[in-house]
Amino acid sequence: MIKNLLFDLGGVIMDLDRDRCVRAFEALGMADADDFLGVYGQKGAFLALERGDIGAAEFRDAIRPLFARPVTDSEIDHAFNQFLLGIPVSRLKALRELRKDYRIYLLSNTNPIMFEGMIADEFRKEGLCMDDYFDGMVASYKAKCYKPDREIFDYTRGHCGIDGGETLFFDDSMANVEAARAAGFKAVHVPVGAEFTEVLREYLSRNE
Repeated sequence: MIKNLLFDLGGVIMDLDRDRCVRAFEALGMADADDFLGVYGQKGAFLALERGDIGAAEFRDAIRPLFARPVTDSEIDHAFNQFLLGIPVSRLKALRELRKDYRIYLLSNTNPIMFEGMIADEFRKEGLCMDDYFDGMVASYKAKCYKPDREIFDYTRGHCGIDGGETLFFDDSMANVEAARAAGFKAVHVPVGAEFTEVLREYLSRNE
């Protein structure tokens, strides 16, 4: 029986545009932005930031040499946030509705620049905050581990106090879905263009 719903953020709740972010960094003079930034994984200082190995200030200092000209903290943050398109209000409402029947959790590979900035702002669209949508949240940079590693699923189970067998995980990456299943969670893939509400309905119809 499913008691908990565990959501990835980017590509499931939040719409993304990786290419827009790459172009923004290239416009600042970063030649290798396309190599560092991935849809499902990142490299170098970008990965270190998401894993919590370095903080925001260390990250900015680490990537400054990659630019063709001096760049400010705000320029870096603005370019990085171009990865995020936003959260439709319909999805925020869907999360609130689902919370009437399930406990709702978030598990995201993310970083403090986005999570504490634009992501937090997007969850204020209805005059609420992130805590009003989730019973618990796991951000990779705080957990200091990263999907699809087994460690972050074990961390999530303990941090949120949930049973993987009673929890349905939604992710847009099949690698993460398979990793969640291997860690004892039930998990479903959210294809590009699909809504998590549709995926949930399909799962429930198959497993009633």
